[in-house]
Amino acid sequence: MNKLRRRSTINLVKELDAFPKVPESYVETSAFGGTVSLIVFILMALLTISEFFVYQDSWMKYEYEVDTDFTSKLKIKIDITVAMKCSRVGADVLDVAGAVIASKELKYDAVSDFKILHQIQNRLREEHSLQDVLFKSALKGYFSDPVPQNDSTSNSQNACRIHGKIYVNKVAGNFHIILGKPIDTIRGHAHFASLIKNEAALNFSHRIDYLSFGNDVPGHINPLDGTEKITLEQNMLFQYFITVVPTKLHTSGVSVNMHQFSVTEQERVVSNKKGSHGVSGIFIKYKLSPLMVRVTEEHMPFSVFLVRLCGIIGGIFSTSGLFHRFIGYFVDIVCCHFRLGADQSQEVSHC
Repeated sequence: MNKLRRRSTINLVKELDAFPKVPESYVETSAFGGTVSLIVFILMALLTISEFFVYQDSWMKYEYEVDTDFTSKLKIKIDITVAMKCSRVGADVLDVAGAVIASKELKYDAVSDFKILHQIQNRLREEHSLQDVLFKSALKGYFSDPVPQNDSTSNSQNACRIHGKIYVNKVAGNFHIILGKPIDTIRGHAHFASLIKNEAALNFSHRIDYLSFGNDVPGHINPLDGTEKITLEQNMLFQYFITVVPTKLHTSGVSVNMHQFSVTEQERVVSNKKGSHGVSGIFIKYKLSPLMVRVTEEHMPFSVFLVRLCGIIGGIFSTSGLFHRFIGYFVDIVCCHFRLGADQSQEVSHC
């Protein structure tokens, strides 16, 4: 009884076989079939290799959420060179809450003649056009921050390099460099410039070597890095309107909380006679976006890779089988047509 049950079970399983075997004596091979099989195998190999490269690659996923961190401080790192002597200019930050961050945290270094670094400028302009540099290639540290070089052979130090780090509140503010050193008075914030009367020296041509918000990311190119503004006009007002976007970056190589920013620029000559009022200087006005961007590096899961690979192999195999059968049917029809025509001509000749 047990043997009968086993045989019936085996027979039932055999009936469920979706892959029936064909005896080799019933299989007929042809040169056309071999050619199609060779082409199919080569195509499968190429697509498999291509899919493997896609599996190894990664892409950036961008998500947006509300930034709830308002208590921490925001670091501003700046390195700017102004075409004026350090004794004539002063820099500090004033935010909308009325807080003043004095320029004690900034360093003033006298440098030689104000020079235009065209090579650095052109390189940074090329890098700004590459979006992937921000989060992929640049993270590997291929590019370093430009550092202004002092010309030791020149004795005329008529420019000032202002650099350092400032920690500010996470509210809108105004970083400015204007004539005179900043002082605190009873009436509020001011710059002491009454002793500076040489109007010919009021040239606010400048070069921003580095300007960043938040934590530093190796190789990250900021929008204003390498920006130069050269003018021969006096009493120029340079304004940069910046929107800072908090960003959480998580990749296989780095995980950091950083801040990106976008900027618009405006410059004009201050002339009360012409109705263009204001204060000459360099003003970097920033505000923080309420939305935070979460950037994560994603890879294709191995299960998805296997499904796609099976789809490629199975799809090519099935499509090639249909193509082979269609061509075979077409060849058989043509051959039968010629055979019938030949048979009919032979019958007519015999008659």
